[in-house]
Amino acid sequence: MAEGTAERVRKVIAAVLKAPLERVVPKAHLVRDLGMASIQSIELIAALEEEFNTDIDADKVGDILTVEKSIAYMQKTVGK
Repeated sequence: MAEGTAERVRKVIAAVLKAPLERVVPKAHLVRDLGMASIQSIELIAALEEEFNTDIDADKVGDILTVEKSIAYMQKTVGK
């Protein structure tokens, strides 16, 4: 069975931020809770674009600072 968008986003975030998957929960803030550095934000966007074969609107990057918002954005973007 194919993984859902939420689980795929969580795994990408965990891999890029080198965080345990169990810490990558919906309410986690990417910077405050998971320690994302500015360079990692660029890596995360690139990894999400590659995982979902899409482009992320640069104007929206500042709006996706939690795991939950990242999942919601990708679900809206890929339509799932």
